[in-house]
Amino acid sequence: MSVPQLLRHPWTVFLGRRGLRLAVSLGIVLTASFAMVRLIPGDPVRAALGVDAAPGLVAARRHALGLDTPFLSQYRHYVDGLLHGDLGTSLVTGAPVAELVRTRLPATLEIAGLAFLTALAIALPGGLLAALRTRDGRRPRTELVFTSVTAGLTGVPDFVLASGLTALLAVGLPLFPVAGAAGVASLVLPVLALSLTPTAMLLRLVRVEALKVLNEDYLRTARSKRLSSARRCLRHAAPNMAAATLTVAGSLLPALVAGTVLVEKVFAWPGIGSAMAQSVVAQDYPVVQAMVLVLGTTVLLAGLLVDVLLAVLDPRSAIREL
Repeated sequence: MSVPQLLRHPWTVFLGRRGLRLAVSLGIVLTASFAMVRLIPGDPVRAALGVDAAPGLVAARRHALGLDTPFLSQYRHYVDGLLHGDLGTSLVTGAPVAELVRTRLPATLEIAGLAFLTALAIALPGGLLAALRTRDGRRPRTELVFTSVTAGLTGVPDFVLASGLTALLAVGLPLFPVAGAAGVASLVLPVLALSLTPTAMLLRLVRVEALKVLNEDYLRTARSKRLSSARRCLRHAAPNMAAATLTVAGSLLPALVAGTVLVEKVFAWPGIGSAMAQSVVAQDYPVVQAMVLVLGTTVLLAGLLVDVLLAVLDPRSAIREL
C-alpha cells in the first residue's frame, strides 16, 4: 500500500480524527485546570506559609514560584514545564508534584479499572439473564424487583455507598479492612463503592438492549434451528449488545473517575483522589491543578480506548462517521 493510500485508509482517517479530538480536549483540560486554581479566592502562598508569615517571605516565595508574573507568562511557563515532565512544586511540602503523581496514580487506576471491569462483568450476563427471564411480560414480580433495585442504586451517591459499605462490611461484619491498602481484601470495599452505581445503570441498559435483540429475526431463526440458549446468547445476542453497552460504559467513565476522590477519602486509599482532597483543604493549588489534569487526561485516554474498541467491534460505525 502506497503512502497516499495509507493516509486515505478509513482506519487512518478514523484514528487521525480521534487523535485530533484528543489533542483539543487535552488543551481544554490543561487550560481549565490552570485557570481554575488562579480564580480561587485567596493567596495560596500565604495559606502555605501561614497567616503570620512576614510579607517579605511571602513576596520572595511568590517570586520563586513565578506567581508575580502576568497570567499568560505563567501559562507559558507551566506548559513548557509539562513538556519537560515538570508538573510543578507543592506549596506545602516543596516536593515535585510529578513524584506525587507517580506514586499515587497506580493506586487510583487500580480501583477505577477494577470497578469498570466489575461493572461490565456483572452487567452483561446479569442484564441478559434478566431479559431472558422477563421477556414477553413473563415474571412481572422479578421485573419489578430488578427495576426497583437498579433504579435505587443509581440514585445513591458514591459517598453514601462507601459509608454504608464501611458500616456494614467493615464495622458491623468485620469482613474487610476499614481503610488503607493492605492486600487484596482492602480492594473490595472501594471497588464495590465505585462499581455499584455504574453496574446498576448498565444492568438496566443491557436488559433493554437484550429485549430488543431477542425479538430480532435472526434470533428467531436461531431458535428454529434448535440452538441451545447459551449458544444463541453467546454467538448472537451478546455481540449485538456489546456496542451499545460499551458506548454507555464509556460515558460513565468521567463520573467513575470523579467518584474516586470521595471513595479514596472514605477508605484512606493512597491514590490521586485522596491526595487531591487533602490538597484542596491545605490550599496546595499546584497539586490540585496537577491532579485535575491527570484525572482529566486519564478519562480522555480511556474514552479514546473505548472508541477504538467500538470501531473494532463494529467497523461500519467508524466508517459512517467519516
